[in-house]
Amino acid sequence: MSYGLTLTVDQPFEPALAAVRAALAEEGFGILTEIDMAGTMKTKLDVDMAPQVIFGACNPPLAHRALQVEESIGMLLPCNVVVRSVGEGRTRIEALDPHVMVTLTGNDDLEAVADDAATRLGAALRRLESPPKV
Repeated sequence: MSYGLTLTVDQPFEPALAAVRAALAEEGFGILTEIDMAGTMKTKLDVDMAPQVIFGACNPPLAHRALQVEESIGMLLPCNVVVRSVGEGRTRIEALDPHVMVTLTGNDDLEAVADDAATRLGAALRRLESPPKV
């Protein structure tokens, strides 16, 4: 079972990070949390790793709809979107497939919300495939 939506772009990490923020905003997602995994690993474990950030992205209308269907769905919210450097000038963007919440809960009534969220996250990733020329 695939549990993620993934895209690799030929773009350095920092510009890709900014582009992901903008693409998510265009699809109605705000960033509730931002975790600098590389910074945390360095601070806590003195381990070096490639740059990686986890965004906790939330689209409030979608989150509200999901909560109306499944009260405990908050454990699976917000949508995690990972941005990580995968080599010289390349960045991978990964988002948890919202259909996972349907599979994990066994609640088919979440399908419509998952479809909407997956459509929006997919659209955000497609925006990143051909970034605007600067």
